[in-house]
Amino acid sequence: MLDQMWKSAVIYIALILFMRLMGKRQLGDLELSELIVTVLISEVAASPLVESDANLADGLVPLGTLFLLEFVLSNFTVKNVKLRQLLSGHPSILVTRGLIDQTQMKKNRFTPDELMESLRNQGILDINSVEYAILETDGRLNVILTPGERTVTAAQFGVAAPDTGYPIIVVNGGRVLTKNLSLLGRDESWLTAQIKAKGLRSARDVYMMTADMSGGVFLVPKQN
Repeated sequence: MLDQMWKSAVIYIALILFMRLMGKRQLGDLELSELIVTVLISEVAASPLVESDANLADGLVPLGTLFLLEFVLSNFTVKNVKLRQLLSGHPSILVTRGLIDQTQMKKNRFTPDELMESLRNQGILDINSVEYAILETDGRLNVILTPGERTVTAAQFGVAAPDTGYPIIVVNGGRVLTKNLSLLGRDESWLTAQIKAKGLRSARDVYMMTADMSGGVFLVPKQN
């Protein structure tokens, strides 16, 4: 049992390190080559865990080889457009100004039901309000609405919108994140004042609190 636990811990740490080396993009939507590597990893990593007589190297060596191949291939595709298109394909426009391109739908094996479901998932019920619907290489459907359906911005009204910056978490589960406070140019005295202004005693009573550069604060108290 201890042998299996030790193998599991090593494989687990190795997977984390390899995935970190591959970069954050691989942790999101997967391209074809990344999907293949992910499927193979599940088989390779499981081998030394379920087979008691298997050597740890039997899992780590092929695991490292797969990640190395994916890493090299990713670098090649970044530099070579033709290779990237060969492996990942290119985006397909399924809808243009409310008209469905049936040829592209058939080519991508995308059914009308799937198209309408994807539009509904983005809060779009009328296909006539779609300027373009683009099927990306990772399988996502990106939609650009017609000008009349797009959200009006402050710039279109000629209004200068305040730059509040990015909200940063300063209290997480009752724990003060002093580094984040410093990024905002704030200190714990300011934090305490903000917490007490919300009717709480200290950071220990806060589940989550964010702040931005303009002084905007969002606070969620802990539930009893």
